Amino acid sequence: MEKKMLSVVMPAYNEGAHIYENISIVDRAVSAFADQYEIIAVNDGSTDNTKTEILRAKKEYPHVRLVSYTKNKGKGKAIKEGVLASEGEYIAFLDADLDLPPEQLSQYWEKLVSDQADVVIGSKMHKDSKIEYPFVRKIMSFCYYCMLRILFHLKVHDTQTGIKMFKAKALKPVIQLIKTEGFAYDIEILVALNYRKYRIMEMPVELIFTRENGMGRIKFSDIIKVFKDTIAIFYRLNIKKYYQ
Repeated sequence: MEKKMLSVVMPAYNEGAHIYENISIVDRAVSAFADQYEIIAVNDGSTDNTKTEILRAKKEYPHVRLVSYTKNKGKGKAIKEGVLASEGEYIAFLDADLDLPPEQLSQYWEKLVSDQADVVIGSKMHKDSKIEYPFVRKIMSFCYYCMLRILFHLKVHDTQTGIKMFKAKALKPVIQLIKTEGFAYDIEILVALNYRKYRIMEMPVELIFTRENGMGRIKFSDIIKVFKDTIAIFYRLNIKKYYQ
């Protein structure tokens, strides 16, 4: 493996009960395969003790960095701020709840370092994926996949799984263009990268859904917003030619 830095961006909103432990898990997992790395925990305007717990982790784990702001702005905004603060040649996204075990990142890292891809994304629809996932979320994912195939002709099956890794030279030029601050931020990033002819590869995931209900934190209003944001992305791509 090349000795290049990996930046792991972890957006967190009201994850105070688990964020300290989860950062420690990520630190152990990443240190097993990367000599140089940083874990950028982004406190997305949490109203609980998330920031305090990240600072506690930062004292114990020297690779941890904090990005924080007072008003909740959405996962997309948190990802963007984390990417802008990152210093690595490779950048990973990882959900702070660790539904997706961070050990999987080593396989994604191999694909990027070997130059087989510019972007590697986790896919629940991959034939080798092992998932424990509510039926209602499976239906939502499939419907959204169909919508994206029609609108953007993306040759990927799953854009929304919360584990991804990028070459920084591919991601950083487009992250400045990303306008979506909510759950549709993934699709906007991938649309922009696909438009610029970067190679996107899907990998299997192991996923255990840990939220208390089948929808997790997604509300009906979020679904409506994702639909509106997706149409806005289509407009920017095809009408405004924004991602040029």
